[in-house]
Amino acid sequence: MNTRMFSALLLALLIASCGSPAPKSTRGGFYQDDGPSDSVPADLGAIPDAVPRAEPPHRAANRPYSVLGRDYVPLKPNTPYRVTGVASWYGKKFHGQKTSIGETYDMYAMTAAHPTLSIPSYARVTNQANGKSVIVRVNDRGPFLHGRLIDLSYAAAYKLGYVNAGSAQVVVESILPGSTLPPPVTVTVESVAPQPLPEISDTQGIYLQLGAFGNADNADNLQRRLARELGSLGDRLVVRSGSDGVYRVQIGPWASHAEAQRIADQLAELLDARPIIVHR
Repeated sequence: MNTRMFSALLLALLIASCGSPAPKSTRGGFYQDDGPSDSVPADLGAIPDAVPRAEPPHRAANRPYSVLGRDYVPLKPNTPYRVTGVASWYGKKFHGQKTSIGETYDMYAMTAAHPTLSIPSYARVTNQANGKSVIVRVNDRGPFLHGRLIDLSYAAAYKLGYVNAGSAQVVVESILPGSTLPPPVTVTVESVAPQPLPEISDTQGIYLQLGAFGNADNADNLQRRLARELGSLGDRLVVRSGSDGVYRVQIGPWASHAEAQRIADQLAELLDARPIIVHR
């Protein structure tokens, strides 16, 4: 689901095609259900970076895996890595939940999710718009939205200065315990902040199917991962179990076949996978 250089404009076009009222939150570009908590630490900017240390790779979380038909092969530990792309962040919606290696996600810790970096591992992330850098501990998998490179904790995104924008162009560099990285290069770029989609409460209608599994845990994992990637659109994700023992991950409902087809086309661009239209 990743092609380098995610266009925030593409996501904005998807949102515009559905219509979007003014967001309920006035704090910035994060989705209205995943912003900061009511009690943000006063010294958030003073939270220290992660300190790289030697850690054994998590056995299960570093195996090859597949999401929405795309295969991911995690890198071996200590593999050099330097890639430019788009960083997003995740906050209170996932605060307290388990990461891919079974740790409790803390939105105020200096951590990150990455599709292929060995976990746990460490990376320096530099915001190209302002030259700010942080070092994070990678302990989760994702993001899987088309073109997204890395998902940072709220604290890390705050220190990089893009929590209100929702995303930023960054350089991600693997960092090993005791290693020294060259100074980051600063390049100024523009980004378009995503806006929330309108809520739909009806449980009947037309859905888009994103995956089907014989195991409920795999379906739940895909729903959790995509919920983080799709913001308030992720609230429409459901897992349905059938009499055939298959667990289906679907998103909807949509008011008409034409609307569902339009969203399916947009999601095909965003996720590198074409959803199946399902009538209920």
